[in-house]
Amino acid sequence: MKPPKDRYIKVGKVNTHYWEEGTQGSPVILIHGIGCYIELWSPTFEALAAQHRVYALDLLGHGRTDKPQDVSYKLENLAQFVNNFMTALGIEHAHVVGHSLGGAIATKLCLLYPTLVDKLVLAAPGGLGKEGPIAFRIASLPILGELLTRPSRSSSARMAKIIVHDPKVMTEELIEENYQMTSFPGAQKSLLKIIRAIGNVFGCHKSVYIPNVQGLASITNPTLVIWGRQDRIVPVAHADVAAKRFPNVRVEIFENCGHFSMLEHSNAFNKSVLGFLRD
Repeated sequence: MKPPKDRYIKVGKVNTHYWEEGTQGSPVILIHGIGCYIELWSPTFEALAAQHRVYALDLLGHGRTDKPQDVSYKLENLAQFVNNFMTALGIEHAHVVGHSLGGAIATKLCLLYPTLVDKLVLAAPGGLGKEGPIAFRIASLPILGELLTRPSRSSSARMAKIIVHDPKVMTEELIEENYQMTSFPGAQKSLLKIIRAIGNVFGCHKSVYIPNVQGLASITNPTLVIWGRQDRIVPVAHADVAAKRFPNVRVEIFENCGHFSMLEHSNAFNKSVLGFLRD
């Protein structure tokens, strides 16, 4: 499959980069994680597009989407941004797949706009507990954050080894792609604004995870949660929160897998998601 066509749409005043493929089936929205971009969905996007109308967007402040510095990057605002994106494209409701921060956004989307989401897929979602990666906790601090997140190929390579269980998954091409994305004007400032809006040196803000966790019982949407056993970014122990709190949930733990299950075990990930959406 050739790479999807790069498309842009105005979401409010924000020029937003997205992909759209597929002519049949129900719509599916893919929401990436913090510091990420739609290219990381490539294996899943291709598989889903064969059976669904699939949309993936670069979130506010990410990838090739605008990176305004005069806006709030709080979780509620990011969920509002996805809602506005769907409205701009005339999507009344859809299945939503969220990874990491995208999982927290997808959960918040269900809480704020219940009729917008059909089935919910969460891959190592954030927003289920206080614990978070030490790198983000340090990055929340003034000056240290600016130093830690300064774009470089070496820092991209170091992060690549942390986010997956098998370092071979993160090829030189993926590392170079990450470096290019983090080097876009405004990308570092936007990343820091998001990190600091979500957490601090002690972990995720209570104002972020407590409302999310307390609201899970009200989310009756069929929900699939996928986690890597060796996730070093968001602890797999948070999967227990999902298992106990969601009323209608299936939890799958992938062995020998880090934070990016859709890259490390793309075939198994795609099979699980497609089967869940079909059922």
